[in-house]
Amino acid sequence: MDPITAAALGALASSAGGEAGRQAWQGLTALVRRPFRRGTAQDPEEGGTPVVSSGEPEAAALAANPADPLHAQALATALGVRAALDGEFRALLDAWWRAAQAGAGGTVHNSISGGTQSAPVIQARDVSGLTFHLPPDTDR
Repeated sequence: MDPITAAALGALASSAGGEAGRQAWQGLTALVRRPFRRGTAQDPEEGGTPVVSSGEPEAAALAANPADPLHAQALATALGVRAALDGEFRALLDAWWRAAQAGAGGTVHNSISGGTQSAPVIQARDVSGLTFHLPPDTDR
């Protein structure tokens, strides 16, 4: 599995990827809410194994402050530790990460040709919710 970077998590938390980023973030938060399959983590002061985070608190902290690189790194670390301890989670996280990368990728090639344009031209990618109020075409 490719490592999930703190920068990528921060971008997803801030929905920098638009709709694809928002959906990827929702997928990740649903994934970290799944039950931890390693067994019950115990309090180390009672002689048990150290408590391992599910990633939920780190995801909530990053969602509340997506610009904080420490929150992003904390989530990346929690995901890595949980994936190392829970094979099922690791497989699901890997599938999520591949889908998130595929949704964020792609290229856009905008070109305008044919001489002078008689109307405004907008070049963009992943745009939604726009309304254009243009004057009626009186040349027709």
